[in-house]
Amino acid sequence: ELRAELRGRTLRVTFPCASIDADALRDSLAVVRSLAPRSRVMAVVKANAYGHGLIPTARALAGADAFGVARLSEGVVLREAGITAPIVVLGGVSHPDELGAAARMGFELVVHSPEQIALLDAAPAHRFPVWLKLDTGMNRLGFRPEEYPAALQRLETHRAVGQIRLMTHLANAELPADPLTVHQMEAFQAAVPRQGLELCIANSAAVIGCPAARVDWVRPGGMLYGLSPIPGVEAAALGLRPAMTLTTRLVAVRRVAAGETVGYGATWRAARESRIGIAAIGYGDGYPRHMRNGAPVLVGGCEAPLVGRVSMDMIAVDVTDLDATRVGDEVTLWGAGLPAERVAACADTIAYELVCGVSQRVTLRWRNAA
Repeated sequence: ELRAELRGRTLRVTFPCASIDADALRDSLAVVRSLAPRSRVMAVVKANAYGHGLIPTARALAGADAFGVARLSEGVVLREAGITAPIVVLGGVSHPDELGAAARMGFELVVHSPEQIALLDAAPAHRFPVWLKLDTGMNRLGFRPEEYPAALQRLETHRAVGQIRLMTHLANAELPADPLTVHQMEAFQAAVPRQGLELCIANSAAVIGCPAARVDWVRPGGMLYGLSPIPGVEAAALGLRPAMTLTTRLVAVRRVAAGETVGYGATWRAARESRIGIAAIGYGDGYPRHMRNGAPVLVGGCEAPLVGRVSMDMIAVDVTDLDATRVGDEVTLWGAGLPAERVAACADTIAYELVCGVSQRVTLRWRNAA
């Protein structure tokens, strides 16, 4: 809960609120282990643990074998919070100061460019565990197959490199039979040496749908948070339940005459006399401004459509068909009872973006934390 002082009185402000269920996180990790029982798990907690809160999420996922972060700063936050598990910086480092900090913090580094190998020449007296990245067709980060053997040879003889693992990233992992996925898997298998180095391929979608990618390590992200990485498939169908439920309250209920409009731009017009609930959430909280009219929300547990344009602090919901709706009723934007995948489709995005976009003024409230 947020607390504010007003003339000596403490006020408790509880909305908007993102309720995070630690048990759901642990259950999702168990699903990963059931799908990839022979693999170790790098739990990806970048972007503030997909909006769920970096430190408490890492504590809830203490059963993971390692944590993956995008940037050095995220790893520093975890170490300073007392997280001792291996931490892999997925973007690697790009400056000598970062390299020194990574050594002090005991981080493992992804190496994806010649510049990063050269940077290791300036490393302090430290041997980094390194994850060498091969670009098999994502065309984002990594060495091309023809560059890979020389990069591996340089790392194998480098004074600042300890254990080496090999990795790649699949662009269309949610489509195992897609020609690009097939090509990437074949390119990786053809490029990697046969001397027994540990391999890592699978993200969430590949953990679920691409058994060949479940090698020595898997690195799930979205599925750990109870989100489906498979287009058109809701999380529940995959045995996952959402860790985050985003809620707020109605702050007004208004009558709107037939023919009147609601909100900026007059994008919705009442076809009948209507009751419109105003909920305290908007794009300032991370609810997308481009959410379409008709997007589902739950008011008091019953579904109702979004109407009008999303404002910075408020949305409007047509509650005409809901009996006894009143100020103070709880409104669910996504989570328990309303899959984020379904809501995301109404904003032409994915559930990952919804949860990552929750802003700092939304209260995070944890349940079932250890």
